[in-house]
Amino acid sequence: MVKYITPIILLTISNIFMTFAWYGHLKIKSGALWTIVLISWGIAFFEYCFQVPANRLGYEVYNATQLKTIQEVITLVVFSVFSILYLKEQFKWNYLVGFALIILAVFFIFKKW
Repeated sequence: MVKYITPIILLTISNIFMTFAWYGHLKIKSGALWTIVLISWGIAFFEYCFQVPANRLGYEVYNATQLKTIQEVITLVVFSVFSILYLKEQFKWNYLVGFALIILAVFFIFKKW
């Protein structure tokens, strides 16, 4: 069971770093763009420190398509929480519908036919 959960935990941590690297600067209105880029790259380094092991370990129990699907679902969940708590954006009903359709895609990808 641990071998199935560990990649998911690592991908979640990776996505938290990635989300801050990609979107954390949106609240910062000052500062040179090149500085923001360098800071984002620095944060992204830590994202890769978790993402690479997650995919290495995950590929032992999931195929590449399943790993990518897991990563996308985690990204949507992490980004949703980030946008509500950090960016103070509203979560709208149509986002929920779109995410539900993505969950339907997850069903088709993981279903043994």
